[in-house]
Amino acid sequence: MEQGWLAIRHPHSLIAAFAKQTMNWNSRRSRGLIYQALLISLLLCVLAWLLANTMSNMQARGIRSGFDFLWDNAGFDIGESLMAYDASQPYWKAFVVGLLNTLRVSLLGMVGCTLLGTLIGVGRLSHNALARGLCYVYTELFRNIPLLLQLFMWYVLLVEWMPDSDAPLHWADLAFLSKSGLTLPWLVLADGAWLWDVPVWQNGNVTGGASLSPEFVALTWGLTLYTAAFVAEVVRAGLLSVPRGQTEAAHSIGLSPALTLRLVVLPQAMRLIVPPMTNQYLNLLKNSSLAVAIGYPDLVNISNTALNQTGRAVECIALVMAVYLTLSLLTAAAMNAYNRRIATRMR
Repeated sequence: MEQGWLAIRHPHSLIAAFAKQTMNWNSRRSRGLIYQALLISLLLCVLAWLLANTMSNMQARGIRSGFDFLWDNAGFDIGESLMAYDASQPYWKAFVVGLLNTLRVSLLGMVGCTLLGTLIGVGRLSHNALARGLCYVYTELFRNIPLLLQLFMWYVLLVEWMPDSDAPLHWADLAFLSKSGLTLPWLVLADGAWLWDVPVWQNGNVTGGASLSPEFVALTWGLTLYTAAFVAEVVRAGLLSVPRGQTEAAHSIGLSPALTLRLVVLPQAMRLIVPPMTNQYLNLLKNSSLAVAIGYPDLVNISNTALNQTGRAVECIALVMAVYLTLSLLTAAAMNAYNRRIATRMR
């Protein structure tokens, strides 16, 4: 009690004692903290030197710097936009349009690769030799061809080999595919109620529905097929990690193979599937930047246009890096939270 009373009356002595204990050079923990502090300080010094040197060289060459250009008129149109935009809008709004386009492709790609990759991964373990062989060929084919080449292939296939817009391919008069892109039914709000806006082909033109450009279709399709091959291997490895006795026990109580997979095997495998699945989502998000190669107006594409017009190379690149870093961290945080939830539920 006397020591506690002295600590309350003389808090500086308690702090000094804690600091002395923490910063003891003979302690491995203390040395680790010191080394980390020195490393961080060194990195900050290097970054500060690089920034100061860059700004000095830019000023010496008469190159303007800063982010004030974001409020200037962009002066260019964007072919695809999820929000109202025209050439008179400022650069920051053009960047927002590019960000939304990137998010649209990435989210659809994540959903698509998850569904397709799971089916392929389960098929790799099928008792049917033909299904197992086809799934194996798929994973080996799409994993070993560079993504950029696949994007070029799908884009050329759409704009060169598909029929013209006056004679599109169609399925049940609901989906129409041509060189102009893909048109699908879409939900719209009319008179306070959600209704399906179904495309209609009349007089050589498709009206109604949602029109997707060939650039968007090629990019989404390419990202989905490419990433699904890696997701399939993640799913296959996760399923194989579940002891065979679990499957045999499920069969012994009368569960069908489908129910065994859904209720017994897959929930246990999720603990090993989710962490590497996070890496695949992050790869897909970053690979979406290849959209610039086929002309899709994503964040990188719009950033390149802004860079060429304003000459603010450092600022444009820094913005793109900051956005991708933020999106990657948010994706990883969401998947880690989901992983913790699964781990807690399986205890």
